[in-house]
Amino acid sequence: MGLVVEKVKNKSEMKKFIKLPWRIYEDDEDWVPPLLAEEKEKFNKEKYPFFEHSEADFFLARQDGKILGRIAAIKNNNHLDTYNDDLGFFGFFECINDQKVANALFNKAEQWLKKRGLKKIRGPENYTQNDEIGLLVDAFDLPPTIMMTYNPRYYIDLLNNYGFSKEKDVLAYVIKNAEEIPDRLARNIEIIEKRYDFTINQIDMKNFERDAEKVVSVYNEAWSKNWGAVKLTDSEIEHLKEQLKPILVPEMVYIAEVNGKPVGVSLTIPDVNRVLKDMNGRLLPTGIFKLLWQKLTGWKDVHFVRVLILGVLEEYRHMGIDMAFYYYTFKNGLKLGFNSGEMSWILEDNYPMRNALERLDNCHPYKTYRLYQKEIRQ
Repeated sequence: MGLVVEKVKNKSEMKKFIKLPWRIYEDDEDWVPPLLAEEKEKFNKEKYPFFEHSEADFFLARQDGKILGRIAAIKNNNHLDTYNDDLGFFGFFECINDQKVANALFNKAEQWLKKRGLKKIRGPENYTQNDEIGLLVDAFDLPPTIMMTYNPRYYIDLLNNYGFSKEKDVLAYVIKNAEEIPDRLARNIEIIEKRYDFTINQIDMKNFERDAEKVVSVYNEAWSKNWGAVKLTDSEIEHLKEQLKPILVPEMVYIAEVNGKPVGVSLTIPDVNRVLKDMNGRLLPTGIFKLLWQKLTGWKDVHFVRVLILGVLEEYRHMGIDMAFYYYTFKNGLKLGFNSGEMSWILEDNYPMRNALERLDNCHPYKTYRLYQKEIRQ
């Protein structure tokens, strides 16, 4: 039987779709297996919030009965309503190192998008820009942090050889083994707070819904003008809250307010990938206890964090609120035993954010993720 690419039609085929990465990365020590329960939910069209407003189909490439690759073709209606740019997406791409297999997968995704009237294809983007995006193009000797992508080096050639070209890079910055608050932050925090009338409070877990609403309101407004940004829907917000609440460290989540109005948010989470790596995708029988033990003991074996969200409403960006966020994140993080962290992701042309980070001691970009795009053949 020759190479074929077919749509996933049932639970048995979806299981093969979900499990393929375990074979692709079986000899890769840096890959972190995702939780199988979360993966099953992610591809359930009846339950996952993305499918309330948009559509996607999933495809497997096989030859002689063996699964060789997978891809999702994605039509994000909220993106199209926002930008009206005839753009479709591909995501969840995994493939053996074989250009013919990759070509067949990309071609299938193109055909699917073309049938829906779309003229361009971009990716990898795992549903939306609020999910995991980008192809890792460097730093292949480092494991991914939570909610960031990872892939073999040869994927770059698979995309380039098919005709994809770079559309945009997003960056991850890192600080490692910090021992104290950077001098620049320590010197400037008192000046900033005396000069400008804002308050910064950590999230109140007893009033989680109230404070989460503040975070979302700032997030949707502050990021609205970013390249490719699309607002979260109510269902997507609820799903994200359920996903993040169990691992939140209140001392690392902040809301800035001016006269009672939320104007900035900063959300830093423990890099639980450090724990998930040893669980091989399963919470049972012992995985859930590993996670609970880490949380109950203050993440004693996790010293790395990810700054997942940090943003300020445009009219308040002159006040140094971002610097205050960094200061308190360092202050509380060091107290809690977190001495290293990643700030991700940041658009390559977001120079105000990049310049602010690069003025911090020992902070530099260390990973690059690339979004590719091409015209769909008509």
